[in-house]
Amino acid sequence: MDTKEFGQVISWVILAGGQASRMGGRDKGLIAFHGRPLIEYALECLKKRSDSIFINANRNINHYTNYAPVVCDQMPGFPGPLAGVHASLRQIKSEWLGFVPCDSPNLSTDYIDQMLQAITTDADIFVAHDGHEPQPVFSIWNARTLPKLESYLAQGDRKVKLFLQQCNTKYIDFSHTPSLFMNLNTPEELQNGISGK
Repeated sequence: MDTKEFGQVISWVILAGGQASRMGGRDKGLIAFHGRPLIEYALECLKKRSDSIFINANRNINHYTNYAPVVCDQMPGFPGPLAGVHASLRQIKSEWLGFVPCDSPNLSTDYIDQMLQAITTDADIFVAHDGHEPQPVFSIWNARTLPKLESYLAQGDRKVKLFLQQCNTKYIDFSHTPSLFMNLNTPEELQNGISGK
């Protein structure tokens, strides 16, 4: 399957369902950054490559539905990004699902294109790597991972990296553009426009 065909079978999900405790519990996707809600940066980028975009959110649902269809976690208590992945895999009928966070304004179409070009059918999950560590919320998952993920979550596990180690995961090198993964976790980072990583 070539890149164009993969692009047609992938739906994209913006993960905005977290508790954002380091941001004082504020809904990060709706926080203004340079005059725009953070989620609009991801939306603008994804719309250049896809017509199938969803948002994983657990509050301010009516607001988010103005942007795209919303998928809510099916596990209570803001249990983390795997809950958003799980809900999306269960509710969105696509062979592949791509995930990006709501708080990374440097997302680019180059990222999307490189991820699509890296996909092969012999792996289940594709995860961006910034040259120092994996970036699990920048990833593409095949729908066939759902049963294994449900079993993992049922055991009470929540660590994304541990689950990735149990799957057929391929890491995609983005060491040439580490700034792509800048995310804004605290009010100070938001004000300065830098990542705390």
